[in-house]
Amino acid sequence: MNRIFNFSAGPAVLPAPVLKRAQAEMLDWHGSGMSVMEMSHRGKDFMSILAKTEADFRTLLNVPNNYKVLFLQGGAVAENVMIPLNLLNGKHADYAITGSWSKRSVKEAKAIGAIDVVADSEPFIDVPAYSGWKLNSDAAYLHICTNETVNGVEFDGLPDAGNVPIVADMSSHILSRPIDVSQYGVIYAGAQKNIGSAGLCLVIVREDLLERASPLTPGVFHWKTQADNQSMINTPPTYSIYIAGLVFEWLLAQGGVESIEKTNVAKAKLLYNTIDATDFYTNNVAVRNRSRMNVPFFLKDDALNAPFLAGAEDKGLLQLKGHRSVGGMRASIYNAMPIEGVQALVDYMGEFEKSH
Repeated sequence: MNRIFNFSAGPAVLPAPVLKRAQAEMLDWHGSGMSVMEMSHRGKDFMSILAKTEADFRTLLNVPNNYKVLFLQGGAVAENVMIPLNLLNGKHADYAITGSWSKRSVKEAKAIGAIDVVADSEPFIDVPAYSGWKLNSDAAYLHICTNETVNGVEFDGLPDAGNVPIVADMSSHILSRPIDVSQYGVIYAGAQKNIGSAGLCLVIVREDLLERASPLTPGVFHWKTQADNQSMINTPPTYSIYIAGLVFEWLLAQGGVESIEKTNVAKAKLLYNTIDATDFYTNNVAVRNRSRMNVPFFLKDDALNAPFLAGAEDKGLLQLKGHRSVGGMRASIYNAMPIEGVQALVDYMGEFEKSH
């Protein structure tokens, strides 16, 4: 069977060794006689999977002991509601809009409480200079999206929020580079990009923030309740957690996030250099904010989009169509995308330019 190169923004490519191991363990996990899909989430087998998955995740990101790691459902979109439920409690919060997903975060949060937009960079080609952000020192938190999947905009640092905790949506670049978790109050990420399969959202939350929830917060959405119950106030997404655990083991075997960052830098440089070397392709994002994970680009003539995509598919280069709100193309080159896939893409881009 021939594997294609899948440039989807999510659900996204998974490491081949992870898929092969999941295949091998599908019917009988470690001699248990059961698939992970069939296990009781409170049984010793799955509890061992959960414990190792969390331990490996903590190792990869060097998560401090005063942070809880939650394995929740509903994806990052559900966290857009859970965050104000758990942190606002009658106060107001600051939000920066730097792309489509942070714009949606504002929309969802406004249904819960008072939200102040402190920066807005639409049409989303950069992160505005932090000196121009209108931050409030009494805000409950500052929400940012550190990598915008749709627009290909990535933060190149953090604003100085003082004592206000920073809440970051890292869905599309978590585990792609080292981060200092202690700089954040909350980090959350949907799994279907760099963590594993869809159906899981990981939340890292500083323990002192677990006590701020509105009394109206339902138990299933309450971070402290989930933390006190090992993310099992309801049945967790067991198979997605298992796949995440396999991905974490694979990442550790690659040398961790420090090593995978070097590969990601090389992949992004290869693709951006190809785009910048000609006026046939363009990327409009400010160079300092170009995403390493999600690379949108445009052809010189929109009429060429369809033949470009058709030719790419013939070569096994799939899911390159840009988001409907942006147009053009988008190549998502997450951790699991090998550099050979990016090389195949840039080779095709050169061939297509010569023939058109």
